[in-house]
Amino acid sequence: MDKELVGIKSGVSSNAGRKEKAGLWERIKRNKACYVMLAPYFILFFLFTVLPVLSSMVLSLCYFNMLQPPTFIGLENYAKLFLEDDIFTIAVKNTLLFAIITGPVSYFACFLFAWIINDFGPKLRSFLTVIFYAPSLCGNAYFVWLLIFSGDRYGYANSFLLHLGLITNEINWFKDGRYIMPLLIIIQLWLSLGTGFLVFIAGLQTVDRTQYEAAAIDGIRNRWQELWYITLPAMKPQLLLGAVLQITQSFAVSDISINLCGNPSVNYAGTTMVTHLIDYGTIRFEMGYASAIATILFLLMVLSNKLVNWLLRRVAD
Repeated sequence: MDKELVGIKSGVSSNAGRKEKAGLWERIKRNKACYVMLAPYFILFFLFTVLPVLSSMVLSLCYFNMLQPPTFIGLENYAKLFLEDDIFTIAVKNTLLFAIITGPVSYFACFLFAWIINDFGPKLRSFLTVIFYAPSLCGNAYFVWLLIFSGDRYGYANSFLLHLGLITNEINWFKDGRYIMPLLIIIQLWLSLGTGFLVFIAGLQTVDRTQYEAAAIDGIRNRWQELWYITLPAMKPQLLLGAVLQITQSFAVSDISINLCGNPSVNYAGTTMVTHLIDYGTIRFEMGYASAIATILFLLMVLSNKLVNWLLRRVAD
């Protein structure tokens, strides 16, 4: 009797599976025009995003100097990273420090400024949006900080401090390990405000104003309640996009460190995982080792993104 019941259940489940596959195939045929239109993007995305990531993971298990074919060495690159490479340890510490400080601070600052400016008139709001987004429009805008923190008395910071009598000798800001990391964090915060701010200001514009009127009738009395119960739930897609952008920017810091402090910087004070990757990938051409660094950085980004998704799902729940 039990065997008959098991046979009936397996037959029912197999029939259900076949029906589900048939229904899926019917939906694909019915929407084939959509899949054809998506195909070019999917092909490009696979070739230039998915395939390089998978290739990097495979190369991280190999020794590859670009002159000889890759040689499989297993986990030796990872063992060398964590057990022998002291600079990588410094790079991980600096990268996490960047991410922990610049990521959340920039994220909340972007949203706060967007939330405040959203209530201004259209002309003033447009003007302030351009002001906030201007650093992101200029690719090398961070070079202005070389003028501000120049190592001679003509730099604005040194000139100001000398004039006040707070210092007696000029400070070579970007060549002193004590100041490199704080300055890079400040510059990164300044650079990262633009894109996130633009995403949030666009998201705030899409919130239906009638929801606030209905909420006032239901008992919501102040702006903070409106923010928590209406604005944030209505902006979850923009909040997620802003979080992804901030995670990417905070973990991928490299240009400002290389151009302002050099590579390597003094005592490796400005070294990040990306600058370490660039060193091995474009100077030493140890592509397997560089791929191992890239794989670890990718996993850190994915874990951070999962954490942010988990937190955003609880917004106003």
